[in-house]
Amino acid sequence: MTTPKRLGVVMDPIGAINYAKDSTLAMLLAAQARGFALSYMEQKDLSMRDGVAFGRMRALSVRADPASWFTLGEAVSEPLAALDCLLMRKDPPFDTEYIYSTYILERAEAAGVLLVNRPQGLRDMNEKVYTAWFPQCCAPTLITRDMGQMAEFLREHGKVVVKPLHGMGGRSIFVLEKADLNARVVFETLTDYGQVFAIAQRYLPEIVTGGDSRVLLVDGEPVPYALARMPSAEDHRGNLAAGAKGIGRPLNERDRWLAGQIGPALAARGMLFVGLDVIGGFVTEINVTSPTGIRELDKQFGIQIGELLIGAIERRLKAAPRRAAAGR
Repeated sequence: MTTPKRLGVVMDPIGAINYAKDSTLAMLLAAQARGFALSYMEQKDLSMRDGVAFGRMRALSVRADPASWFTLGEAVSEPLAALDCLLMRKDPPFDTEYIYSTYILERAEAAGVLLVNRPQGLRDMNEKVYTAWFPQCCAPTLITRDMGQMAEFLREHGKVVVKPLHGMGGRSIFVLEKADLNARVVFETLTDYGQVFAIAQRYLPEIVTGGDSRVLLVDGEPVPYALARMPSAEDHRGNLAAGAKGIGRPLNERDRWLAGQIGPALAARGMLFVGLDVIGGFVTEINVTSPTGIRELDKQFGIQIGELLIGAIERRLKAAPRRAAAGR
């Protein structure tokens, strides 16, 4: 009898997720349906001894049941190398503890585990800064600690979006116009009076009519539909966590061009599941930590994005069979 492949996940507490919207749950349901045995961990369950990565794992079973979507077994400490694949789906903040976790996960990768996404990529590809590697895809962008530079950028473009480099879910995103008397205090707040870096981007008015679209990439290839997150009438932010409404739409030619510019480069670096944030045809962020949007698109278009990802994982495992045998 063939031993089932093992897929582990590091995520936030599964009992506290939003059943209807959680993309990690969609991935786990797809993996279980394809015969993977699931192992559940939270960030606190990771450890390392003498260079060997361990996890306090619990056997996990998942169900498409909004009243009871998971069952967990007893915790058992095992080398992470016992897994074939490990999904790193811990939500930001991307803080020092997150970085320490990637070091542990990188030791598991060295032992043969397929990491989705790769720990080095998670460290290297800050979701706002990494847009600089694809300037042809982006609107004018400034990253600085200098409040004078930010003020000059605002004067140059007339209206800008400014935000911290470490935030998520629309936190601390400001829209400023040239005459805004709050501009100086916003720059002071975001840079801590010039002590930390922040980002400014030219304001893209298309967000009002077209939303902030999430284009999902699976192993470098775009899912054929984007999730346009439309800001509410009371807010400028196109984030679902900030009250925006998610409306699916087919990809357009510009979306596909952007995906072609960015997707293959990220796939080559082991980033199998990525979300591009697109406003007015420009990429504003490249999400590599825990991109979302699967459940909304699946529901609106009858697709199975989790199946696409697990299929890509299976192809990667088949192409590198030593991963599956490592640590056994």
